[in-house]
Amino acid sequence: MINFTKMHGLGNDFVVIDAINQSVALTPEQIRYMSDRHFGIGFDQLLLVEKPVSKNADFKYRIFNADGGEVAQCGNGARCFARFVRDKKLSAKDEIRVDTDSGQLLLRFNEDNLITVNMGIPKHKPAEIPLLAEQESLIYSVVVHGIEHAFGAVSMGNPHAVIRVNDISATPVTDWGKLLESHAVFPERANIGFMQVVDQNNIKLRVYERGAAETLACGSGACAAVVVGIEQHLLDHEVSVELPGGELQISWSGRGEPVFMTGSAVSVFDGAIRL
Repeated sequence: MINFTKMHGLGNDFVVIDAINQSVALTPEQIRYMSDRHFGIGFDQLLLVEKPVSKNADFKYRIFNADGGEVAQCGNGARCFARFVRDKKLSAKDEIRVDTDSGQLLLRFNEDNLITVNMGIPKHKPAEIPLLAEQESLIYSVVVHGIEHAFGAVSMGNPHAVIRVNDISATPVTDWGKLLESHAVFPERANIGFMQVVDQNNIKLRVYERGAAETLACGSGACAAVVVGIEQHLLDHEVSVELPGGELQISWSGRGEPVFMTGSAVSVFDGAIRL
């Protein structure tokens, strides 16, 4: 039996597992079974809390998509990770440092019960995203089925493409997202964000996540959209991001500086599953 907690960050839902105090070795097939919303538990991502790799870290944070593939970053998951380790009394610190496969994250509890995540410094060079492009640009483009899609691209520990749209509600997110996330221009696939700019401090966003389809909220996608929007001189440095599942506050000072994301994290229920 594996004990787990079901959680969500703005409707982006997770199963979080303490892999420190119980032995956990999951195959991709088992993760896919657990993610099934009819026959398993159901989740967008599975999060593992492990012992740290670095001496200065408190934990290691691992993320698996619903398709069983491991990824390096998930912002909404990071807030749930922080809530989990506090709720389960694994740490009483107001700020914790966690190892991930894309570097370290700092997670901080605020007085208003929200959690702020230092999401790290965005990467812009095509090779770092990764993106097949000869040189760095504010706007790239690809043609799919005769339609040209212009996008900004950035890595937030995972690859993101951000497309500006006029009306988020009328955008065929599933159709375009499915075609673009696995396009050859993205060697490791990409999360595809669709951003409607309301004004310099407010955007609406929907994200088609690689390996998980459209989710109610994507933390790293919100960060990527704000970074791209600031780079394209569309946004100010403090932005409220309205996602289908709720709002996130994103701040970024500019090149070479980390992105900060603030939002909620909620525990739904505890359970145990036999695999």
